[in-house]
Parts: sequence; structure tokens; C-alpha cells
Amino acid sequence: MGLCPLHEDRQASFLVDPDKNLFYCYGCGRGGDVIRFAELYHQVRFPQAVALLHQWRGLPPLLHEAAGFYRMQLHRHSEAVAYLYQRGLRSPELIEHMQIGYAPGGCLRAWLMQLGYSLQTLRQAGLVTASGYDAYIHRVVFPLDGNLYGRSLSAAAPSHRFLPGAKGGLYAWEQVRQCPEAILVEGLFDYAVLWQAGFHNVTCAMGTQLNAYQFRQLCDGMRTVYLAFDADANASGQHATQALAHRLREQRLNVRTVELPQGHDPNSFFTNGGDAGQFQALLETARS
Repeated sequence: MGLCPLHEDRQASFLVDPDKNLFYCYGCGRGGDVIRFAELYHQVRFPQAVALLHQWRGLPPLLHEAAGFYRMQLHRHSEAVAYLYQRGLRSPELIEHMQIGYAPGGCLRAWLMQLGYSLQTLRQAGLVTASGYDAYIHRVVFPLDGNLYGRSLSAAAPSHRFLPGAKGGLYAWEQVRQCPEAILVEGLFDYAVLWQAGFHNVTCAMGTQLNAYQFRQLCDGMRTVYLAFDADANASGQHATQALAHRLREQRLNVRTVELPQGHDPNSFFTNGGDAGQFQALLETARS
């Protein structure tokens, strides 16, 4: 019997039967099997819950091998290095920290099958297409918690790619959660330029809409959260900031909103000449 992870529980009420793979909470009255738990905990539907369970059971070793292969390819392809340089990612320490790789296409399948993975497994994981091609072809690749993010070098292809299933928790959260202040940004390229500039208390949600797990992570302790979302011309980033700030304040967190120049995100702020001192000034003048 322990505290229930599905609601704010102050008294042990959560029971798990490991022999039957069942759970029940005497506090909130919810129960079921492991798939039902994944549905409730991550607030997803049945297919996404099943995909998550597949990830937890079999994907981590496979993703580790795929990410390692992509890392080996990065510096063999000048177009990928040039793209990172263009986006402001220039520090070898940063590339190592984020374990950035590149998918040139044409050889991932052979590499992984040589390691013993079947073509069916690779297709089910989403690493190769139905026709057997690398799903991340011509993308720089960032390993996530139980997923991979790929950013296309070509404007002709869809910009973003994830594997099927949930995008996971906040990026590099274990390195941030003990900090009294945390900077939350939308994208990994925003994260990268801030980390490179010395702001190692930064994390990323891969978008403006936090999933339930990410929200719980951000609220797992009393801290000051700086929201540094994009200053979009259509004000979508600003609206997302206001909505999230309201939810976080309901959880008694100290929230401050960072006002970037119009039309900029943290990445473009730095690639257009901004520096660490100027961004620090934005933090110091952030609205509460």
C-alpha cells in the first residue's frame, strides 16, 4: 500500500497486485490493469497507452542503438554540422551533452538488423517505414526519454518527427529538478542555445502544451519557473504562456514570464546576436 500517483494523496491508499497486474486506489476509486494505469497516469487513450508499454518493455535498448548509430554519422556529414552551426549549436560540449546525431538514410536498417533486430521490430518501433527506409532520413536527431526527435534539414519535408507514442517528460529534467529556478522553453533548439550560453537550469517541453507527466514534473517541488516561450506574431506563444502560468500558479509555484523581442524565440534571439548577458537581463525583468 502506498500513495496514489493518480491524485493528490496524503494517506496510503494505492494497492498493487503484482501477480495479477492489477491496481486499485481506495482514495479516488480508480483501478484496473497496467494498460488502464498507463491511460490514467499519462492521460492518453488505449492505443497510445499500449504504445507506451511497448516502449517501456522493448524500445529503450533499440533506441539506444539507433541513437548511437546516428551519433556516429553526425561528423561524417558536413551538411548536418553546417545546419547545427546555422542554428547556433556550435559547442562540442553541447553536442555531446545532447547526444545529437544525424540520419543520412540508407544504412540504419542494415546496422540494426546486423545487431539482431528484425525488420518487423524496426517497423513497429517507427524507425523504418513500411517500405524499409529510415523514417528519420536527412534529419538531425535528438534522443529523448523513450523517443527520438528529428528535425528536417529540408524545407520540403515535414519539420518535426517523433516515434509513435508519447513524447515523454521534460527534457533533461533530472539535471534541473533540484534547481530553485527553472527556465522552460518550447523547443530543443531553444534549449540548446541557452544551455550553451551557461543556463544549465533550462528544460524543454517540445511544444507549448505540457502533457500530464510534464506538468507533474514541473510541480514536484517549490520553485520559480521562467516561461520563455516564442513571441509569435500571431500571439499563440503568448497565449500559451498565460494559460500555463495560470495553471502553475494554482499549484503555488512562482511563475515569471520572459518577454522576448517580437517574432523571436530563444534560439533566434541568440542566433541574431543576443548573448548570455542580454538574456539574463530578460530574466531579471520577467513579469510575475
